[in-house]
Amino acid sequence: ASYEAREFGVESAQAISTALERLPRRAADEAGETDDDIEREETGYYRPVDMDYYESVASEVREILHDCADTVREVSIDEAYLDVTERTAWEVADGFARHIRDRIRREVGVTVSVGVAPTMSTAKIASDFDKPDGLTVVEPGEIRGFLAPLEVDLLHGVGPVTARELREMGLETAGDVAATDPEPLVERFGERGRELYDRARGEDDRRVEPKGDPKSFSRESAFAEPVEAPDPKYELIETLAAAVADRAQREGALYRTIGVKAVTPPYDVNTRERSLSGPIDDPELVDRIARDLFTEFEFDPVRKLGVRVANLEFVAADQASLESWERSGDGFEADASSESDPDSETKPTGDEPSAGQSSLADFS
Repeated sequence: ASYEAREFGVESAQAISTALERLPRRAADEAGETDDDIEREETGYYRPVDMDYYESVASEVREILHDCADTVREVSIDEAYLDVTERTAWEVADGFARHIRDRIRREVGVTVSVGVAPTMSTAKIASDFDKPDGLTVVEPGEIRGFLAPLEVDLLHGVGPVTARELREMGLETAGDVAATDPEPLVERFGERGRELYDRARGEDDRRVEPKGDPKSFSRESAFAEPVEAPDPKYELIETLAAAVADRAQREGALYRTIGVKAVTPPYDVNTRERSLSGPIDDPELVDRIARDLFTEFEFDPVRKLGVRVANLEFVAADQASLESWERSGDGFEADASSESDPDSETKPTGDEPSAGQSSLADFS
């Protein structure tokens, strides 16, 4: 859903087949010749995500954000709230935000869109206001005026269904919501109706607070086509295991559970896990157990593979090794038809906590 593709109606979380139908394509005739009326660079196509590279870039951006703010709340792999109340003043907030944006472009090579506001919800809206590479500052006293003309779809936490229901109530803009009687909103949406009313008025007393420690670390990668040969699959297992173990070490985390995921055609998700008797930090063991758990899928066609460490404990520098614990004899294995990984990175849903001056950096 690049900005170029969005002009043709491609949206995030849209089926790839639907997206391709909306993009310009070069038709081929019976002889295999392509229509040259559309240049190659104008042709729509699907480019798989290189998640390893994406994570490495996001990590570099996060380091800069943590260096520029006293408090950072990461809400997804490419989005974070910063409390910069003690770092700058409103008179120079624009320059401070520009410094962060320019530093990321210079040191990492990607653009970010930044929204600065007194509240989290307004900062979120401001960050989306002028993408890509945008910068929008909403100072105290300007929030109501900034929000009032915006379509209800743009209110933080309002999706297509809620937007449709608000319009059915005759509420087209944030200003309409702010000016209405809140009681019908509460009757229609419950407590969320009161929240919608408050947000439309720019009232949001949540503070920017760091999220709790993650419950697991995982890394996944997909093949272009289902693979049956064992060697490529074990090579990928080795790569994923090393990446997961490395992240655990960088985050200062020990783990009690090691698991693998194998997605087989059509889209069957199979997981296997083994629990240990105590928390460890041992990359070789992660690789060995991941390979062992994957054995039953050795000759099956596999679309996607994943390795995961879970039941994390965050400790200081002197971490436990395999020798520190006696591994359980049989361990524990579990099988599931689907998996919901608490470590998966998704876009925020609108319940992130803010304070005096909040800015949201959205990496694009």
